[in-house]
Amino acid sequence: MERPVRWGVLATGGIAAAFTADLQGLPDAEVVAVASRTLASAKGFAGRFGIPRAYGSWAELAADPDVDVVYVATPHAAHRAAAGLCLEAGRAVLCEKAFTLNAREAAELAGLARSRGSFLMEAMWMYCDPLVRRLTELVRDGALGEIRTVQADFGLAGPFAAGHRLLDPAQGGGALLDLGVYPVSFAQLLLGEPDRVRAEARLSPEGVDLDTSMLLGWESGATALLSCSVTADTPRTAAVTGTAGRIEIPRGFFQPERFVLHRDGREPEEFTAGQYGSGLRGMQYEAAEVMRAVRAGETESPLVPLEGTLAVMRTLDAVRERTGVRYPADTGPAGDRG
Repeated sequence: MERPVRWGVLATGGIAAAFTADLQGLPDAEVVAVASRTLASAKGFAGRFGIPRAYGSWAELAADPDVDVVYVATPHAAHRAAAGLCLEAGRAVLCEKAFTLNAREAAELAGLARSRGSFLMEAMWMYCDPLVRRLTELVRDGALGEIRTVQADFGLAGPFAAGHRLLDPAQGGGALLDLGVYPVSFAQLLLGEPDRVRAEARLSPEGVDLDTSMLLGWESGATALLSCSVTADTPRTAAVTGTAGRIEIPRGFFQPERFVLHRDGREPEEFTAGQYGSGLRGMQYEAAEVMRAVRAGETESPLVPLEGTLAVMRTLDAVRERTGVRYPADTGPAGDRG
């Protein structure tokens, strides 16, 4: 076995804990350090997961020469600063989604990584899931014919207390960046960047989106009907329909346990997670892909390429432009997309 890839974890919240638990289930991964804005938080996290070093600042983690890859798990308003700090220090970076607050920040991170020859990947774990990869292969191999529609939704019921980050524009609050990124990423995984973006949203008094509906269109004639919410527990399902069949994914489409392929003139075919991989929460697949790429000397993952991440961020910007959601970090309106 090769030397374990040594990881640093930047932030100590729930998503950091979930990722670290999955990461420690991989035999060729080693979590060697954790950082938080406070040393007490870092030490508490380190004790929980048996991590040898705890830092009270991001800069100390970025400077640790024993860290090969940093997993950035802060809220997305801090992704640009945290990931940029680690890239400048020469670390490979896996950065949570939404990748940044806007497409401008995403392009800055991608440019920084490319200029330094450093590995950078968005933590869109859905793209690395073996069952999602199988679904994508079926679609690209023509199992459904030409794609006509994609449908997907992701909503949580809330309510969220005043001051919660999901209601704070300064922290990139709202349904879109936290939850809508999944339906948008799913549609663009199958169809690429849309040519047209339409959107409607209900905004909070603070100006973030509470419920958002999106209609994306492509020159091929394909459309995607997508939605997200922080006020309603939506079905969280997805469906892809083509000229020769359809795929239906039940609740939890972003980490599916199964999907069903329906094709004209054939019995339905069920594909299950157990056929392609099982165990842990599902984040181990993106971690394994990062380690494979880093060991191979790659600076991007073919499963989660930076161009795809940038395309998703451009779509999210376009949705915000159409729904009137603005963050303090935005320096100007998102570009018009028709």
